[in-house]
Amino acid sequence: MSERIREKLKILADAAKYDVSCSSSGSNRKNDNKGLGDANGSGICHTYTEDGRCVSLLKILLTNHCIFDCAFCVSRKSNDVKRAAFTVDEVVELTMGFYRRNYIEGLFLSSGIFKNPDYTMERLVRIVKRLRLENNFNGYIHLKTIPGASEELLTEAGLYADRMSINLEMPTESGLKLLAPDKSHDQVKKPLAFIENSIVKFKDEKKIIKNTPKFVPAGQSTQMVIGATPETDMEIMYSANQYYKNFNLKRVYYSGYIPISYDERMPVIGSQPPLLRENRLYQTDWLMRFYGFDVYEILNPKNPNLDVEIDPKLSWALRNMEFFPVDINTADYRMILRIPGIGVGSAKKIIQARKFGKLKSYQLQKLGIAYNRAKYFIRCADSVFQLNDPDPIHLRNKIVTEGSSKYTKIPQNQLTLF
Repeated sequence: MSERIREKLKILADAAKYDVSCSSSGSNRKNDNKGLGDANGSGICHTYTEDGRCVSLLKILLTNHCIFDCAFCVSRKSNDVKRAAFTVDEVVELTMGFYRRNYIEGLFLSSGIFKNPDYTMERLVRIVKRLRLENNFNGYIHLKTIPGASEELLTEAGLYADRMSINLEMPTESGLKLLAPDKSHDQVKKPLAFIENSIVKFKDEKKIIKNTPKFVPAGQSTQMVIGATPETDMEIMYSANQYYKNFNLKRVYYSGYIPISYDERMPVIGSQPPLLRENRLYQTDWLMRFYGFDVYEILNPKNPNLDVEIDPKLSWALRNMEFFPVDINTADYRMILRIPGIGVGSAKKIIQARKFGKLKSYQLQKLGIAYNRAKYFIRCADSVFQLNDPDPIHLRNKIVTEGSSKYTKIPQNQLTLF
């Protein structure tokens, strides 16, 4: 690798680290005709940075030149940073070279917008097209959608990328107008709707014409910057819920705001992103997608922000003690999922295990639930502990105190979902 390419890689890989929407799941592109790579199943290896962000792919910008001046973005045109741009050939050669050396299993490619959206998107499409057709590369490719690009270019990109994403930037239109007055959420909604409609169209055609090509098989995602504008957690998650429903997104990512340079419109916070808040938002997102919770149950005008000391499922349970204790031997799957300390895997195990007899507390512990937390909310065959009209505040303090020695030892950069 030449010194010139090495310098470009250093600049453009560093600029790309602020984009966290680089999940590599969901694709089923198989390796045919003795090509290189495979995006199917375990074809993607995952590694994580100190703050938990996934960097499993070669993650770069095509360029950090940009015509926009978004206050929160390191690549904004007024920011005094080193600028660089890869050529199409250079990105293709880097991807193939790194793959052959077993450094990567796929590519995450984004870009600043230079000249105009179509000019930028056309180069991104040329890269993925060359990787697929000329280099026979079947590894995972995540491609950023450029707002304002033509539908023709988006269609072509969708034929070669596994996943596409476009950043919502700020959770609300007012927040976006404050920090990026040249942008709007409508510029995001239009391509999201077009890609979603195209995915449905190609799937319908596949039922009739078997050789219809795949179109964005791993779906779409988006990303919001959290903490740069004063939205409540309720506003953030209501926005995410709307985009999940309207555009069938695979993921919404929540990126804690990282101060880059002074701007009077931006909040003054420490040098680290608000990782604890970010983690609570991801937990809420998980409850919405996998635990059957409606976002309005978790966040509402009475409870507009998440409790940073306890996870959102426990917070919901403490506000709804009339549903507890839950009889673990008779309750349905949906209700078992709502018990603090019981995850999706454990709930399924409970449903299966109780077919063979009533479950006792020691059996529940063997199934892997967080029994020290769940015990306040369940009733099993040998229950002796029973809460009669429990005080939620007292119970919350008890749970927090019992877990304080455990949780205070966990650095913020190692927080887990549950």
